[in-house]
Amino acid sequence: MAKSLAERDGSVQRSLGPLHRQIKQSKILMVGAGGIGCELLKNLVLTGFGEIHIVDLDTIDLSNLNRQFLFQRQHIKKSKALVAKETASKFNPNVKLTAYHANIKEPTFNVEWFKTFSLVFNALDNLDARRHVNKMCLAADIPLVESGTTGFNGQVQVIARGITECYDCTTKPVPKSFPVCTIRSTPSQSIHCIVWAKSYLFNELFGTSEDDAPEFDHSEDAENAQEIKNLRQEAEELKRIRETLGQPEFASNVFEKVFNKDIVRLAEMKDMWKTRTAPNPLSFQSLGSGTNGDAVTIPDNDQKIWTLKENFLVFADSLDRLSKRVLQLKGSDQSNLLSFDKDDDDTIDFVAASSNIRSIVFGITTQSKFDIKQMAGNIIPAIATTNAITAGLCVMQAFKVLKKQISDSKMVFLSMSADRGLTTEPLRPPNHSCQVCGVARADFECDVDKTRLGDLIKKVLQDIFQYSQSISLLHEKLIYDEDYDDNVDSSLSQLGVKGGSFLTVIDESDDDKTRKINLLLQIRHRPQKDSGVAFYTPGKIDIPLRQAQPPSLESLVLSGTDARTSKEGEQSRKRKADDALEPNAPERETNKKMKSIAEVIVIDDGYIEID
Repeated sequence: MAKSLAERDGSVQRSLGPLHRQIKQSKILMVGAGGIGCELLKNLVLTGFGEIHIVDLDTIDLSNLNRQFLFQRQHIKKSKALVAKETASKFNPNVKLTAYHANIKEPTFNVEWFKTFSLVFNALDNLDARRHVNKMCLAADIPLVESGTTGFNGQVQVIARGITECYDCTTKPVPKSFPVCTIRSTPSQSIHCIVWAKSYLFNELFGTSEDDAPEFDHSEDAENAQEIKNLRQEAEELKRIRETLGQPEFASNVFEKVFNKDIVRLAEMKDMWKTRTAPNPLSFQSLGSGTNGDAVTIPDNDQKIWTLKENFLVFADSLDRLSKRVLQLKGSDQSNLLSFDKDDDDTIDFVAASSNIRSIVFGITTQSKFDIKQMAGNIIPAIATTNAITAGLCVMQAFKVLKKQISDSKMVFLSMSADRGLTTEPLRPPNHSCQVCGVARADFECDVDKTRLGDLIKKVLQDIFQYSQSISLLHEKLIYDEDYDDNVDSSLSQLGVKGGSFLTVIDESDDDKTRKINLLLQIRHRPQKDSGVAFYTPGKIDIPLRQAQPPSLESLVLSGTDARTSKEGEQSRKRKADDALEPNAPERETNKKMKSIAEVIVIDDGYIEID
């Protein structure tokens, strides 16, 4: 065994030359141990990277085994990160592996922790986590190799602060949304019932109200004012039922509310069902009385279509499991709220059973738990070969990063439909208007429990950083602007700000000559024992002015309204928050105008003509 390892190491050394020593001395972070992650970890270990840290929150599921080769059947329900470390360590015992069964967004994995690595690899399957790692790598100034696959397609991108565009510099697809009245009142497809169970019922019972969930499109609310009023009344009733959580009648209260009382109300709206079949309410008592004895048991086959009684049993059982988890969290330091997790059995059981029962009520075809998990988690089936090729490309790009040749790196695309399997294009420079990488950065050390937001604004942002009064401040959402000063007397911790949090400062001045670019303020918590000033004065930094960008062809054609001078009040504040926190969200008005532009722009052999 030692001889084969030495021979393998010798072959790698001859192939890589002087780079081999640097690889052995490097410390690497890999976020995600799924489809790409398994292939990538194998490549990193066999190449001889000296120290590799693996972070993954998920556990192993049966559906993973067809492409995630580090896992076997006996590993089901175990941590992906821990099992991946155990299996991969056998490939090369000389590599130091450290695994974390944890969420990369936890405070433990702060900017200082990211700074300890030579390079970070993203092997994730969701947009939110990708954006978080992108932001942390930019803050720590550590190169990131971003990757992803969709079916036969794959992509690899190197991200380096100030050199290349970041993950958020370009528009990313957003999940499809549905009119809220369709989800709540007139579902006609399985996906409508799944979104209802995932983003409405689950959150009303165990999380926070998701009336503003991205799956819900409120654009038609004005046309359905009375129905919206009824739906909000239903939500209030659910909140009262939520107070009985843990009591014997909780399951029957929930069932009777959403599958009987609410359905009876909808069925009584005769005009709504003139051209479609009216829903049929169900009774908890009648279904429960038919499940005594051994005639029906809780199903464990996730690819089988469950009967109504099987769905009923899973609904009641998962409701009980989730209730116990919420009650256990009460009184602890953790929040007693749960969030949807496609890889959590209790959660996906509840969503699958709830959506299927609702489908039966509305005469919609039911789905297997496996299919519901795919749809609820926006999962596109992955292919092992695509993952393997993409992981290999990640390592090839990493070589260029370690050799300080980022300018030679490429954005690589893997596509079955292309003339060639692999296509490349040069890495683009940073987008100066990007709200994630086109910002100034500063650290602010304070006691978050004692520092008031008003003191931060007056004594730091205005007195030291020389901001005018026209600023907005965001932390996950808008917490301050000129027209919204409700939080100035609140401490940072009361606003959810803690050590490792980021605050985004937006200069809203109308003067183009003095308006600064956005400032990303990283908060460092330092407890203050005395009663004096609760923060430590940071050194003054020069925040660049926002450069006026030359108008593009699209902006010349599309010019009409300026987002800064549109609606005021609450809509204005919400828009500012959305623009800063979700810079890649599609512009609806722009899309509408693009329809008319398509009629006057003709693209002919690389030239653009305007008719």
